[in-house]
Amino acid sequence: MAQRKVEDRKRKQARLAAERERKQARLLAERERKRVAQEKLAERKRIQKERDAERKRRQLERLVAQEERRREIARKKAAIEEERREKQRERDKINKAKEAERQVREAERARLRAIREEEEARIRAQQERAMAKPVKPPVIKLEPVDGITPTKEFDIAFLKGQRQLLLEKRAELIGQADRLERDANEIVANQEMGDVDFGEEGGEGDTMVVERERDLTLSQQAREQVESIDAALERLKIGEYGYSSYSGLPIPRERLEALPWTTELVTERAGGLGSR
Repeated sequence: MAQRKVEDRKRKQARLAAERERKQARLLAERERKRVAQEKLAERKRIQKERDAERKRRQLERLVAQEERRREIARKKAAIEEERREKQRERDKINKAKEAERQVREAERARLRAIREEEEARIRAQQERAMAKPVKPPVIKLEPVDGITPTKEFDIAFLKGQRQLLLEKRAELIGQADRLERDANEIVANQEMGDVDFGEEGGEGDTMVVERERDLTLSQQAREQVESIDAALERLKIGEYGYSSYSGLPIPRERLEALPWTTELVTERAGGLGSR
């Protein structure tokens, strides 16, 4: 019996000791939790403090920038206003000068008008003298080669190159004229089939009519140019290629290379004497 009491007492003491240890552990854990919570709170406060400081710094920078912009705008406005006043002063000065010179200008215009009329009369007389067609110098022709008659001024190699240029341009223009005529005919065909409204309110029809007229005009221009090329090819055969049809003078090779079918000098064209 006594032994049992001793054992019960020991077990009770052990339970009490274990309970104390658990309480002590809970207290330690609670203290640790509070410590960690305090550290986290302190860290959050520190971060928030830094954020607040950064926000204040940025706000201050914005205020400084705004103030600087305001000052810059004010400076620009002042500069613009001063420039406006300066321009107004300049305009007033110019207006006064113009008014003062008006009478002088009127007299000058009258003087220039008299000079211009005199110059126009001189030019008309000069043109009338120039219209008297000069006597063409004789062209010294050489023996024909490969259907081309070379001359003293234009050798066979140059003339063969010109013939090639003329033939290439002729083929190009004929193809262009044919294509433009086909386009114009297609417009007429569409009109006959009723695909396009050519009535009074037919905006599309008006556009197509304009396009057709343009195509026909361009086609005609191309064919007229082909006729000029054919005439140039004929001149190659008979030894008259490269000479002005007006004065009979040789046309510079650079001009012939740029415009193989031309029949006039640049000076003659500028004066309206020759014909292309």
